[in-house]
Amino acid sequence: MCVCRLIRLVLLPTLALCVLVLAGCGNSESSGGGTGAGGSGDDLYRVVATVGMAADLVRRVGGDRVEVQQLMGSGVDPHLYKPTRDDIRDLMSGDLIVSVGLLLEGRLEETISRLSERQRVLVLGSSIPAELLLVDEEGSGGHPDPHVWMDASLWSRSIPAIVQALSEGQPEYAEEFAARGAELSSELSALHEYGVECLQSVPVERRVLVTSHDAFRYFGRAYGVEVLGVQGISTESEAGLLRVNELVDLLVSRGVSAVFSETSVSQKNMQALIEGAASRGRQVVLGGELFSDAMGESGTAAGTYTGMLEHNLTTVTRALGGRVPDGGFAVWQKAREATRE
Repeated sequence: MCVCRLIRLVLLPTLALCVLVLAGCGNSESSGGGTGAGGSGDDLYRVVATVGMAADLVRRVGGDRVEVQQLMGSGVDPHLYKPTRDDIRDLMSGDLIVSVGLLLEGRLEETISRLSERQRVLVLGSSIPAELLLVDEEGSGGHPDPHVWMDASLWSRSIPAIVQALSEGQPEYAEEFAARGAELSSELSALHEYGVECLQSVPVERRVLVTSHDAFRYFGRAYGVEVLGVQGISTESEAGLLRVNELVDLLVSRGVSAVFSETSVSQKNMQALIEGAASRGRQVVLGGELFSDAMGESGTAAGTYTGMLEHNLTTVTRALGGRVPDGGFAVWQKAREATRE
């Protein structure tokens, strides 16, 4: 029996019981308009989002009409996150719950599914066409890879669903949401082009991205990089000695000079690769720390979706020997817009 299924059998009945208990204690009024299930009584529509990549898009589209609460902060691994009683209470108090789905929030998904019977829930992964999702038949039991935000052009496909959900909750602001959604879509389209340009500057033979787990498969497909992870698409999987040795062989035989750690995953596997390569006479360095399942600290550039992905694109490009446009994405985007006027 796979680890994910075992966890569900043990943990989810307890979560379901928590939901039922809290539902009996919560507000009995149904959600709607600006007051919602939380009964705040003001004009702000309250959204509870599971992870930063979802929360940031909602903030951008909702603007000052929406209050967004994010359950999992910087450095938190959603694959391993254990929801608390307070989390469930917060979810129940929202006018809208927004998640990624696709088994990213494995221990929360059954709870959110049950809550969908009494309040609005938006699963962003469901807005991505199934034919565009990557599936690892061996490592994930046939489930789609949930890390869709690693491709800016793919993640932007969730924006219309956000616009629609917020507009249904606050129809009087629908035009504002649509305008901000269009602006955000344009920004992510430009970010995607920026990423393609950056990674194309890396010599083809060097475009190998070795990371802690397979969170970068969409990144690799979008930006032309071969991606190899020590663990599978979930950090609940264990990295075996055989897999580490396979990757050490690859680092040595192909002359790969850098590997990358992740902010929400232990660096121990990366250190094992570096030490393994060194024992065979190949110097491999840590090319930098990437954001995978969580964004940076709130208030920093990497605390936004655009800033997080730009950081990854910049870090990977430079470590693999490519060139990043002077001034980064913001300057590049302004120059791009100027040439089109």
